[in-house]
Amino acid sequence: MGPALMKPGLILVRHAPVADRYRGLCYGQSDIELGPIGARRSRELVESLAALPVDRVVHSGLWRTWFLAEQLGERLGLPALRFDALRERDFGRWELRPWDELHREHGDAMLKVVSEPGAYRPGGGETTFEMRDRVLEWFRKLPREGLTIAVTHGGPIAALSGTLRQLPVAVWLDLIPPCGECVQIELKRVV
Repeated sequence: MGPALMKPGLILVRHAPVADRYRGLCYGQSDIELGPIGARRSRELVESLAALPVDRVVHSGLWRTWFLAEQLGERLGLPALRFDALRERDFGRWELRPWDELHREHGDAMLKVVSEPGAYRPGGGETTFEMRDRVLEWFRKLPREGLTIAVTHGGPIAALSGTLRQLPVAVWLDLIPPCGECVQIELKRVV
């Protein structure tokens, strides 16, 4: 992503890869750390994002987003502001448990996060629409001038992107970028 490609608006950055010991786990809102690859990727992102005309740097408050946001803010002379609304979905009792184990216990019922987005609470946590609604509330209040870098998570990125594009929940999983990647949003639309 070069500076010539970016326009004023919103850049959503999915946090860099977490430590290897968390691979295969449902970590949701658990505050886990980056691994060496994630720390290196964060520093690379700081280099590329710092070349942009950034007005605001925000993050979810979880360490894996704070690490990049804080470094970028320091580089640009901007505060890295915390917004809990940007946190990943709350997976309740599922957090820090292996996805394979959860699938053995719950089977295809896990698909209710898509088929019943307003009712199903994985692990007793948030529904898909509760997560979407808190992210949209943050987005509605976001200043429409200047460039905001928001370091966040896959779920909020997919929910915001899918909602703004008026896509069904069933395709939101396809909108989750890889760790350490960016998605640009134009700020002309308020939902």
